[in-house]
Amino acid sequence: MKQPPLARAAIGIDVGGTKVLGVLADTDGQVIEERRVPTPGRGDDLVQAICAVARALDPGSVPALPVGVGAPGLVDGGGAVRFSPNLPGAAGLDLQGLVKAELGEREVLVDNDANCAGWAEARAGAARGARHALMVTLGTGIGGGILSDGRMMRGASGFAGEIGHLVVDPSGPLCPCGRSGCWERYASGSGLGRLAREAAHAGRSLRLLELAGGDPEAVRGEHVTAAAAEADPGAVDVFERFAWWLAMGLANLANALDPEVIVIGGGLVEAGDLLLEPTRRQLGRLIEAGSLRPEVRVLPAGLGEHAGAVGAALLALEAAGDR
Repeated sequence: MKQPPLARAAIGIDVGGTKVLGVLADTDGQVIEERRVPTPGRGDDLVQAICAVARALDPGSVPALPVGVGAPGLVDGGGAVRFSPNLPGAAGLDLQGLVKAELGEREVLVDNDANCAGWAEARAGAARGARHALMVTLGTGIGGGILSDGRMMRGASGFAGEIGHLVVDPSGPLCPCGRSGCWERYASGSGLGRLAREAAHAGRSLRLLELAGGDPEAVRGEHVTAAAAEADPGAVDVFERFAWWLAMGLANLANALDPEVIVIGGGLVEAGDLLLEPTRRQLGRLIEAGSLRPEVRVLPAGLGEHAGAVGAALLALEAAGDR
C-alpha cells in the first residue's frame, strides 16, 4: 500500500482483554501497518506493551507521530483509567501520563476504547455521514460510543457511554463491576456463552455438546455460531434469545438517544446475519412506536477489529492539530 505523507499519519492502539492491537493509519482511516502483542495482566507491563507497539510502528519521522490509545472502562478527560472491570490491570493508571513519559515529546491521547471505535466508524466506517449514531461493541463486555450532532458525547467526567453496565435485571448474575444484572451479562460474548451453556445443560442442543467435547460447561459463544450456521435448532434458539436481550438494551438506548444508525462491533459481529437479522426484528418490536418512526438502522462495523485502533489514531491526529 502506498504510504501517505507521515505528517498526515498517526499511531493508534486498542487495548483489549486478550491483545494490544496497534496500527499506523492515515487521516482517512486507512491502515498502513499493524502490530499486536498479548495483553499483560499487570499495569506496568501494560504500559510497556503499549509503548513497544507504538515504537514498532513509528517510522522515526520528525516531529514524532502522535499516539492515541483506546482503553476499556472509565477513562477521564486527562487520560487516566479510573475503573476497568474487564481489564483490572489498567484500573487506577494515569495511562496517558505514563505512556507520554515513556515515549517522550509527542502528542499522546488516551480515551475510552468504544469512543475510539465509534469515532472511527463515524469518520470512515458504517456510520459515515451520520450526525447521530450509537456504537455498541460486543466482546467480553459491552462498550458504547455515542455520536451526538456529529460529536462524541463524553459527559461531565468523560465517562459517558458505559452502556454495558445499565442494569436490566437487579436479581441477575453478578457482573465484574460489582453489581448484578448488568446488560453485558446478557448481551455480550460472555452472555451468549452463558445462554448456550444453559441450553446444553437442558439438552436443547446436542450439537453444542458435540462441539464442546461433551462437556456443557465447555460450551462457548463460538460453538453457538458454528452450530447455528449448520441450522441446529437449539443453537438458532440461543441466538434468538440472545438477540432479544441485545435488542431490548438497544431499544432503551434508541428511545433515549434517537440515533440514525446503531453500529455493532466487536468479536460477536463476525456471526453476521445469524446475530443481526433477529436483532433487527426484535428491535422493531421493542422500540417505542416502531411502526411510526423512521427505521433505526442496525449495521455491522465497517472497520472490523481495527476500529478502536483507527479511531484512537484519528483522535490523536485531531488533538495534535488542535495544539
